[in-house]
Amino acid sequence: MEKNQKINCTVSSCKYNNNEKEKCMLEAIQVEAIEGCNTKEPDESMCASYENVEE
Repeated sequence: MEKNQKINCTVSSCKYNNNEKEKCMLEAIQVEAIEGCNTKEPDESMCASYENVEE
């Protein structure tokens, strides 16, 4: 895997999202399939590294 990959993020409810840079502050993310979803479209996946912002 290329070490200089960038992960853009616009999920403001994720605690790793940097709104100013629209960038995920994690060095890597885990992407998983949504259980029971077989649309063959992007909505079939989710970020398993997501953590909700604690308010």
